[in-house]
Amino acid sequence: MYKRGFKSWCENTSAALRSELRLKSVDALDPRKLAAHLEIVVWKLEEVPGIPAECVAVLRADSDSWSAATVCAGARHAVILNSGHSPARMNSDFMHELSHLVLAHTPARVDVSSDQILLLSTYNRAQEEEANWLSGALLLPRDALFNIRQTRLTDQAACRFYGCSQDMLTFRFKVTGVDLQLKRSRPRGG
Repeated sequence: MYKRGFKSWCENTSAALRSELRLKSVDALDPRKLAAHLEIVVWKLEEVPGIPAECVAVLRADSDSWSAATVCAGARHAVILNSGHSPARMNSDFMHELSHLVLAHTPARVDVSSDQILLLSTYNRAQEEEANWLSGALLLPRDALFNIRQTRLTDQAACRFYGCSQDMLTFRFKVTGVDLQLKRSRPRGG
Protein backbone atom coordinates (compact mmCIF):
# COMPACT_ATOMS: atom_id res chain seq x y z
CA MET A 1 0.00 0.00 0.00
CA TYR A 2 2.70 2.53 1.01
CA LYS A 3 6.05 2.83 -0.71
CA ARG A 4 8.92 1.25 1.20
CA GLY A 5 10.16 3.69 3.85
CA PHE A 6 7.09 5.95 3.70
CA LYS A 7 6.08 5.46 7.35
CA SER A 8 9.63 6.21 8.54
CA TRP A 9 9.68 9.25 6.28
CA CYS A 10 6.50 10.48 7.98
CA GLU A 11 8.02 10.09 11.45
CA ASN A 12 11.19 11.87 10.30
CA THR A 13 9.16 14.66 8.69
CA SER A 14 7.15 15.07 11.89
CA ALA A 15 10.39 15.37 13.88
CA ALA A 16 11.91 17.80 11.36
CA LEU A 17 8.86 20.07 11.35
CA ARG A 18 8.79 20.06 15.15
CA SER A 19 12.48 20.99 15.16
CA GLU A 20 11.85 23.86 12.71
CA LEU A 21 9.17 25.11 15.09
CA ARG A 22 11.54 24.67 18.07
CA LEU A 23 9.46 21.89 19.59
CA LYS A 24 10.67 18.68 21.19
CA SER A 25 9.79 15.36 19.58
CA VAL A 26 7.19 14.73 22.30
CA ASP A 27 5.60 18.20 22.19
CA ALA A 28 2.12 18.76 20.79
CA LEU A 29 2.09 20.25 17.29
CA ASP A 30 -0.64 22.84 16.81
CA PRO A 31 -1.89 22.66 13.20
CA ARG A 32 -2.35 26.46 13.16
CA LYS A 33 1.33 27.00 14.00
CA LEU A 34 2.34 24.51 11.34
CA ALA A 35 0.09 26.25 8.79
CA ALA A 36 1.62 29.63 9.66
CA HIS A 37 5.11 28.11 9.31
CA LEU A 38 4.15 26.71 5.89
CA GLU A 39 2.50 30.03 4.94
CA ILE A 40 -0.92 28.45 4.49
CA VAL A 41 -4.06 30.47 5.14
CA VAL A 42 -6.63 29.00 7.54
CA TRP A 43 -10.32 29.80 7.58
CA LYS A 44 -13.26 28.44 9.45
CA LEU A 45 -16.20 28.20 7.08
CA GLU A 46 -17.77 31.46 8.25
CA GLU A 47 -14.45 33.30 7.76
CA VAL A 48 -14.05 32.56 4.03
CA PRO A 49 -14.04 35.92 2.25
CA GLY A 50 -16.93 36.48 -0.10
CA ILE A 51 -18.83 33.29 0.66
CA PRO A 52 -22.56 34.06 0.65
CA ALA A 53 -24.40 33.63 3.96
CA GLU A 54 -26.83 31.18 2.34
CA CYS A 55 -23.90 28.93 1.35
CA VAL A 56 -22.56 29.01 4.90
CA ALA A 57 -26.04 28.11 6.18
CA VAL A 58 -26.34 25.13 3.80
CA LEU A 59 -22.86 23.83 4.63
CA ARG A 60 -23.48 24.24 8.36
CA ALA A 61 -26.85 22.45 8.13
CA ASP A 62 -25.13 19.50 6.43
CA SER A 63 -21.91 19.59 8.45
CA ASP A 64 -21.58 15.79 8.47
CA SER A 65 -21.06 15.76 4.70
CA TRP A 66 -17.69 17.53 4.80
CA SER A 67 -14.76 17.99 7.16
CA ALA A 68 -12.20 20.32 5.62
CA ALA A 69 -11.05 21.45 2.21
CA THR A 70 -7.87 22.71 0.64
CA VAL A 71 -8.25 25.49 -1.89
CA CYS A 72 -5.93 27.68 -3.89
CA ALA A 73 -6.73 31.28 -3.04
CA GLY A 74 -4.83 33.26 -5.60
CA ALA A 75 -1.17 32.28 -5.27
CA ARG A 76 -1.56 30.74 -1.81
CA HIS A 77 -3.14 27.62 -0.42
CA ALA A 78 -5.88 27.87 2.16
CA VAL A 79 -7.53 25.27 4.36
CA ILE A 80 -11.21 25.69 5.16
CA LEU A 81 -12.35 24.00 8.38
CA ASN A 82 -15.82 22.82 9.29
CA SER A 83 -16.42 24.70 12.54
CA GLY A 84 -19.39 22.45 13.26
CA HIS A 85 -17.01 19.68 14.35
CA SER A 86 -15.29 19.20 17.70
CA PRO A 87 -11.86 20.80 18.22
CA ALA A 88 -10.20 17.35 18.13
CA ARG A 89 -11.92 16.50 14.84
CA MET A 90 -10.99 19.88 13.36
CA ASN A 91 -7.33 19.34 14.37
CA SER A 92 -7.32 15.93 12.71
CA ASP A 93 -9.00 17.19 9.54
CA PHE A 94 -6.74 20.26 9.47
CA MET A 95 -3.58 18.17 9.85
CA HIS A 96 -4.84 15.87 7.09
CA GLU A 97 -5.20 18.81 4.69
CA LEU A 98 -1.78 20.15 5.67
CA SER A 99 -0.37 16.69 5.01
CA HIS A 100 -1.56 16.82 1.39
CA LEU A 101 0.40 20.06 1.02
CA VAL A 102 3.53 18.76 2.80
CA LEU A 103 3.41 15.70 0.54
CA ALA A 104 3.01 17.97 -2.51
CA HIS A 105 0.09 15.91 -3.71
CA THR A 106 -1.31 16.73 -7.11
CA PRO A 107 -5.11 16.78 -7.01
CA ALA A 108 -6.92 14.14 -9.04
CA ARG A 109 -9.62 16.73 -9.71
CA VAL A 110 -9.82 20.50 -9.35
CA ASP A 111 -13.09 22.45 -9.30
CA VAL A 112 -12.96 26.17 -10.07
CA SER A 113 -15.35 28.64 -8.46
CA SER A 114 -17.58 30.70 -10.77
CA ASP A 115 -15.52 33.84 -10.05
CA GLN A 116 -12.29 31.95 -10.89
CA ILE A 117 -10.82 32.84 -7.46
CA LEU A 118 -10.97 29.53 -5.57
CA LEU A 119 -9.75 26.12 -6.75
CA LEU A 120 -11.08 23.15 -4.74
CA SER A 121 -8.82 20.09 -4.85
CA THR A 122 -9.83 16.44 -4.67
CA TYR A 123 -7.20 13.73 -4.17
CA ASN A 124 -7.09 10.07 -5.20
CA ARG A 125 -7.34 7.16 -2.75
CA ALA A 126 -3.59 6.53 -2.47
CA GLN A 127 -2.97 10.21 -1.71
CA GLU A 128 -5.75 10.19 0.89
CA GLU A 129 -4.15 7.20 2.62
CA GLU A 130 -0.73 8.88 2.60
CA ALA A 131 -2.22 12.06 4.07
CA ASN A 132 -3.98 9.97 6.73
CA TRP A 133 -0.71 8.38 7.78
CA LEU A 134 1.30 11.60 7.79
CA SER A 135 -1.38 13.51 9.70
CA GLY A 136 -1.37 10.81 12.38
CA ALA A 137 2.42 11.04 12.63
CA LEU A 138 2.23 14.83 12.87
CA LEU A 139 -0.41 14.76 15.63
CA LEU A 140 0.94 11.74 17.52
CA PRO A 141 4.48 10.71 16.52
CA ARG A 142 5.95 7.50 17.93
CA ASP A 143 8.10 9.48 20.41
CA ALA A 144 4.95 11.07 21.82
CA LEU A 145 3.20 7.69 22.06
CA PHE A 146 6.16 6.21 23.95
CA ASN A 147 6.20 9.27 26.21
CA ILE A 148 2.48 8.92 26.95
CA ARG A 149 2.97 5.34 28.11
CA GLN A 150 6.26 5.91 29.94
CA THR A 151 4.91 8.88 31.90
CA ARG A 152 1.62 7.00 32.50
CA LEU A 153 -0.42 9.85 31.10
CA THR A 154 -4.08 8.86 30.92
CA ASP A 155 -5.64 8.61 27.48
CA GLN A 156 -7.97 11.47 28.35
CA ALA A 157 -5.08 13.72 29.39
CA ALA A 158 -3.09 12.71 26.29
CA CYS A 159 -6.04 13.59 24.03
CA ARG A 160 -6.33 17.00 25.67
CA PHE A 161 -2.59 17.67 25.44
CA TYR A 162 -2.23 16.58 21.81
CA GLY A 163 -5.59 17.96 20.67
CA CYS A 164 -6.76 14.63 19.31
CA SER A 165 -9.70 12.29 19.73
CA GLN A 166 -9.68 9.02 21.65
CA ASP A 167 -10.22 7.25 18.32
CA MET A 168 -7.08 8.84 16.85
CA LEU A 169 -5.01 8.00 19.95
CA THR A 170 -6.21 4.37 19.93
CA PHE A 171 -5.59 4.11 16.19
CA ARG A 172 -2.03 5.43 16.46
CA PHE A 173 -1.17 3.08 19.33
CA LYS A 174 -2.53 0.17 17.29
CA VAL A 175 -0.89 0.90 13.94
CA THR A 176 2.51 1.89 15.33
CA GLY A 177 2.81 -1.15 17.58
CA VAL A 178 4.07 1.00 20.46
CA ASP A 179 2.07 -0.88 23.13
CA LEU A 180 3.25 -4.25 21.79
CA GLN A 181 6.85 -3.05 21.68
CA LEU A 182 6.67 -1.82 25.28
CA LYS A 183 5.04 -5.07 26.41
CA ARG A 184 7.81 -7.13 24.78
CA SER A 185 10.51 -5.00 26.40
CA ARG A 186 9.23 -5.59 29.94
CA PRO A 187 11.04 -8.24 31.97
CA ARG A 188 9.10 -11.51 32.29
CA GLY A 189 7.44 -12.11 35.61
CA GLY A 190 7.85 -8.49 36.63
